[in-house]
Amino acid sequence: QVQLVESGGGLVQPGGSLRLSCAASGSFVSIRTMGWYRQAPGKQRDLVASISSSGSTNYADSVKGRFTISRDNTKNTVYLQMTSLKPEDTAVYYCNLRASNGIRWDDYWGQGTQVTVSS
Repeated sequence: QVQLVESGGGLVQPGGSLRLSCAASGSFVSIRTMGWYRQAPGKQRDLVASISSSGSTNYADSVKGRFTISRDNTKNTVYLQMTSLKPEDTAVYYCNLRASNGIRWDDYWGQGTQVTVSS
């Protein structure tokens, strides 16, 4: 099993910044893609950003130029640096990763962290 612990959410004013972190622990031998999704009330969960094991990144159009995803493979941790935040960025942010126990690959999710952008 893999456990994901997220941190860094909170309340911030428009134009502000936040940094989310997600640390993975448990029984796995390799992590492939790591990413962040978000879900606003009444909406579906959408991809915000992802990063491959080689460092290739992918961003939703709505966050390009404002958010930066990174990972520290030595700590099995993925980060999301969010700048120039807008009210429409308000959502619960979920960490996701694909990990292998040496036999199979599975997807794992964090518990979610609330990000609220409001004045």
